[in-house]
Order: sequence, then C-alpha cells, then structure tokens
Amino acid sequence: MSDSPQPYRVLARKYRPRTFRELIGQDAMVQTLGNAIKRGRLAHAFLMTGVRGVGKTSTARLIAKALNCIGPDGQGGPTIDPCGQCEPCRAIADGRHIDVVEMDAASHTGVDDVREIIEAVRYAAVSARYKIYIIDEVHMLSKNAFNALLKTLEEPPAHVKFLFATTEVNKVPVTVLSRCQRFDLRRIPADLLADHFAHVVEAESVAAEPDALALIAQAAEGSARDGLSILDQAIAHAELGEGAPLVTAAQVRDMLGLSDRGSVRRLLGLLLSGDTTALLAAVRDQYALGVEPLALMRGLMELVHAVTLVKAGRDIASPGQSAEEREALSDWAAQLGFAPLHRLWQLLVKGHDEVASAVLPIESCEMALLRVMHAATMPDPGELARLLREGGSVVAPSAQIDGKPAAPSSPPVSRLPETMADIVALVDKQAPALANHLNDCAALVLLNAPEVAVRLTHPWARGDFKRDLEAALNAATPGTRWSVRLEQSGGGATLLEQEQAAQAAERERILETPVVKAAMAAFPQAELVDSKPEQWSAGA
Repeated sequence: MSDSPQPYRVLARKYRPRTFRELIGQDAMVQTLGNAIKRGRLAHAFLMTGVRGVGKTSTARLIAKALNCIGPDGQGGPTIDPCGQCEPCRAIADGRHIDVVEMDAASHTGVDDVREIIEAVRYAAVSARYKIYIIDEVHMLSKNAFNALLKTLEEPPAHVKFLFATTEVNKVPVTVLSRCQRFDLRRIPADLLADHFAHVVEAESVAAEPDALALIAQAAEGSARDGLSILDQAIAHAELGEGAPLVTAAQVRDMLGLSDRGSVRRLLGLLLSGDTTALLAAVRDQYALGVEPLALMRGLMELVHAVTLVKAGRDIASPGQSAEEREALSDWAAQLGFAPLHRLWQLLVKGHDEVASAVLPIESCEMALLRVMHAATMPDPGELARLLREGGSVVAPSAQIDGKPAAPSSPPVSRLPETMADIVALVDKQAPALANHLNDCAALVLLNAPEVAVRLTHPWARGDFKRDLEAALNAATPGTRWSVRLEQSGGGATLLEQEQAAQAAERERILETPVVKAAMAAFPQAELVDSKPEQWSAGA
C-alpha cells in the first residue's frame, strides 16, 4: 500500500522562519538578542510588537529555541543560532514541547486563564532549560487578567521566561510594558520582500516575472505573511508555461484589481490637462478592466506622492521603475510647485475616503476626480488675492499628453499697471517695505508703463529708491524693463493721503445724516469712532 500524499501546506506556513538568519528585515532586533544571549543579559520578559505578518510569533518561537537549544551533542547552551537538530529544537518547531506553552489571549482573556499560568510557573521545567510562555495578541487580556499577572511578571522564577506578541501595543498597560524588554518589529521593505519571494518561487519550481514579484511585495505592505498568501494565490491563478506555472505582472494586476503604472500616469495627465471627456472615459476603461475605484485613487495618490518626493530632491529610483516613469516624474516635479502638489494630495485623500465608504464607488470616484480636475485649474488663495488686486488672469496647469507632461504653460499673464495702486500691489510681492513707502510717501507724477515718475514726500532711508523700485518692478513683470524718475514737484496726493481724505469725507457724510445729527444733538458729548471688524474679533 503506497503512502498517501502529504497535504498541501500554504507558503506562509511552509516558509515560516526556522532560524534568525531567515527572519528578514529585523537585523537590529536579531543583533540585540544575539548580544544579550552571548553576554548572559537575558530579560525575563520580551514584548514583540508590529503589524501583522512581520514575524512576531515566529520570533517568539525562535527565542524559545535559542534559549533551550542544547546542540547536536547535548552539551550546548543558549545561542542565537539554534541547531534545529536537538530534541528541544525539533519539539519547539513542531509545537509539542511540554515546557513551551503557547496561549492565544484572544480566546483566553480572563483571570482564570492567567491564574493557571501563575500556578504553573512555580514548578521547574520538565525537560528544558527554561519554561517559556508565549502569549499571542496579549493586548486582548482583560484588565483584571493583566493585574493578576503583574507580580509574577515582575519577579518570575529564574527558570521562567515570558514572550508576548501584539499588534496593538497601545492597548497594553504601561505597568506591563515597563516590565518587558520591547522589540518593535519593522515593516519589511518591498525590495527585501521581492527578493524573498524570488527565492520562494525558485524553491517551488515556479517562474515569475520580477515586476510581478514587485507588485506582490508592494501589495503586502511590509507583511511577509500577507505577501506569501498573495503569492500563493498568484501561483494558483497563473497559467502553465513550459511545464511550470508562470506568474506575470499582468495576471497579478488582474488578480489584485490594480491599474498599471502607465495608465495611472495617463490619468494624472488628463487630470492636469482638464480634459473632462477623456478623463471620464479613462476611468471607465480602467473599471471595465477590473480595476477597483479605490485602487485607482490610491494609484494617483502614490504618483502624486512620488512627484512631490522628486520635487523635494529625494531619489526614489527603483529597479522596477521604467525610464518613461522616471522621465514623467522628473518633468512633473519641474513644472508643478509644492502648493499645487499639496492641493492635489489633499483632494485625492478626501476623494479616497469618500470612495472607500461610498454606496456607488465608481460614481464617487468620477465625482472626486472631477473635483480634483476643476480645483487643479484654480489659483491658490494667495494668487486669487493678487488677481483681485491687479485684475489679472491665470492659466490652467500644463497639459499632459499620453501620460507625459507637455511643454510648460506660460506663467500667469497680468496687464501692466495703470494706477499707483497697481504699482504698489506689484511691488508688494517683491519688496513689502518698499511697497509701504510707495503707498505712504510717493505721489504719482507720470505713469506710462514701463515708465513711471514719482515725487517723494519723505526720503527712502533703506537704499537707492530709484534702483530698488526698478528692480522690484522688473522682477514682478518678466520681460519688461522699467524706467523710474524722481521729480521734485508735481503729482497729486499719496495713496495714504487719498485714503485719509476719503475717510474724512465719509465721516462728514455720516455726520450730516439726519439720524446721526439727531443723536449728536441728544448726546452732546458723543463721538463718532471707527469700529473695525478686527477690533470686534479681538474683543475691543
């Protein structure tokens, strides 16, 4: 009678780390543990925290093996490199060692469960060097259970070690945290995950495209277990090649409902160009291909984030990045300012949240992207304020063609100033102090742009007024060379004098109204004062 075939083991279980060398992405923790074991400075309680799938429980089991390993000859001591051959190592790996007790706190939350541990720790280990308690998801213990454990946790017998694992360390009482040596397991970088998956597919006699493994590593979000589960699904989804499954990037995108990078770049280009019809058609095309609306929003967010990082001078090049993508990111970073990029990000974040909770996801996605498109063509609040002062106009952001940025659009075009107030508004953007002096102490004699003549009622004490004014006007109107003349006579009132005169005239007009006249006659000591809104808000 032939042996029955072994049941299939999923990759996440089959490739669980068996030694610290196989624990990827946690080098700092491994070094700390190794040094502690070599120097005999072992804590009585360890707490492993981190997101799901980074190796918390696996690390706890490895620590149990490291502390109880006796070596192939039975004479060894605690080591960071357990042999895996001795009886304690094999029994712990198989989950059958009597002195290594694993407990799931999610299903054992009460005081009675903890009381069993407290009673058992008094007795020495049966066959191991240390009696070890591994409590997974320890944050699920009740408050009373934590309190019952505190005394034992603080002063356990020398033969007992506690190993805790949790994904929500903020729910663990500080009284427990202070009694443990804490290790924060980091998210595993995508490049390390992709390399790990490459070894796995090779061991499984499966062919996989590097881009497919990179997509799986990105989808795993730093979790080795999540990534292996996705890889398992991708292998099952793959078509058979020449005798072996072939995992392709296109198949992974279809399986995960992802949009390819080129499509996301084209979509961002349409957003910035303002082509409503093409944008809606592109969104529906992606939806028809199986791309989830939420994945579409996330792809746009990742792209805008990448452009912003390039704009900030960070090198984000990766092996899986195409030359077209690098060129597009560089061009967008050169053409878009930080303010538009931040505005794009905020709008996309809001749209992502709306799509995530929407009853009609694709419709919400379309509406969110239309809002992004129309907001992207609007000037920011600072530009709006300038336009209101100057009466200028602003053009839409540069268009993108086939996912590549087109030539930069010309800067906002404003007419040349026609009044003294226009000149002050222009200069205020370049030199606020000079603009204040113009407003208060300069009377306009002649304005025939780009020629201007003024009479100063008070001298400019900060430098050469003529040179400073010409430089500010030239900077505010690129391509125009200004000529400034100072006159000793002529010109009317300064802007400040005009404002004061207007206020005085308004005051006289108010005083002449019948209601105010009657109030003044009834209350001879009354005064007409100027009450400003900012005074009200300040409590004046």
